[in-house]
Amino acid sequence: MPYSLDLRERVVAAVDKGGLSARQAAVQFGVGASTAIRWVDRLRKTGSLRPSKIGGYRPRAIADEHRQWLLARIKEKDFTLRGLVAELAGRGVEGGLSHRVELRP
Repeated sequence: MPYSLDLRERVVAAVDKGGLSARQAAVQFGVGASTAIRWVDRLRKTGSLRPSKIGGYRPRAIADEHRQWLLARIKEKDFTLRGLVAELAGRGVEGGLSHRVELRP
């Protein structure tokens, strides 16, 4: 969970208006020095202290009828990954050898 916008504003104000260094402000407000430095830098570069999007990469999911087909196909006969990608593409499932996918129930 990101720090509150209020805390971010107080830390940066202590640096910009209070004359503290980012490290001193970090100690005063109980946050990491690198965090305070990033906030000051972020405000100067973007004009905002709002947190960035949380969360990273989420793999694509193969679900529902495509999942059922894939599970049955795997048991059917041997395959290569390239061939399986082509079969999935024929069924309208986008992907490739460099894509990570999950099978979801």
